[in-house]
Amino acid sequence: MYSRAPDSTQMHLNQERVLVTGGAGFLGSHVVELLKARGAREVVVVRSRDCDLVDRQAVARLVRAVQPSSIVHLAARVGGIGANQKNPGSYFHDNLLMGVNLIDEARAASIAKIVLAGTICSYPKHTPVPFREEELWNGYPEETNAPYGVAKKALFVMADAYRRQYGLNAVCLLPVNLYGPRDNFDLESSHVIPAMIRKFIEANAAGRDEVVLWGDGTPTREFLYVEDCARAIVLALERYDGSEPVNLGAGFEISMRELAEKIAVLCEFRGRLHWDTTRPNGQPRRSLDTQRAQALFGFSAEVSFDDGLRRTIDWYRRSS
Repeated sequence: MYSRAPDSTQMHLNQERVLVTGGAGFLGSHVVELLKARGAREVVVVRSRDCDLVDRQAVARLVRAVQPSSIVHLAARVGGIGANQKNPGSYFHDNLLMGVNLIDEARAASIAKIVLAGTICSYPKHTPVPFREEELWNGYPEETNAPYGVAKKALFVMADAYRRQYGLNAVCLLPVNLYGPRDNFDLESSHVIPAMIRKFIEANAAGRDEVVLWGDGTPTREFLYVEDCARAIVLALERYDGSEPVNLGAGFEISMRELAEKIAVLCEFRGRLHWDTTRPNGQPRRSLDTQRAQALFGFSAEVSFDDGLRRTIDWYRRSS
């Protein structure tokens, strides 16, 4: 079905100077740790305070100074439904320009390879489940996060165009919703798992017997533990040089109601769950077909969902 076996291409990381945008962030910090553990010759981390990737000249100076042999682009402006609703313009503008600037500077500097992390939010709202990569172009994304999803999808178009015109080796990945240690637990901008964990733990601490959650609990999602995602990205950097976008997921689907009940038990919250149906549900269903990642570069998720949730909760308790 697919054109490339998992071991048909092998980058030797001990010869690579890898520039990682967003390398101090949630996913990026795990990718950086793994690159170093796998023996990368040098890993250069880009923080927003050091380089504004929206500024084309700043990106040009960065690439000239670092002279990377490869780039992993993870920097993004992201958040949950509420954050997307509050910031549609900046989420579109900033995510688009960061990627455009990096891709074009990679072309100008003849960078050997750039790996781009997209988003499952790019899929059409009513994509058949499980989402297959071929469905990416068959409709408009779910409205609450469409500007972010369209910006990321536009970068895939640019990557393909630059591959065909300039020979740029640009690899496009589609991670499903991530969770794990070092996630963002700010209730104004966090995704659903960290938000639920924080709400349940704070309710216990305050003696509250009710937690309010968004929507009606019926939407489904798939979640990938952050260390599994980091491993997938490094595998793609090492082994995959194709033009096809690739899903990164864990291969399961869970409703928001089931998720809340599971996290409540793990957080030892025994009160009521109140679903605020005046709040949006988001996309009705999300779950990925993950066969392509296994076939093309040998990735499959290893951390079970319950174990990953326990690790995340334990990290939050220690850190808060």
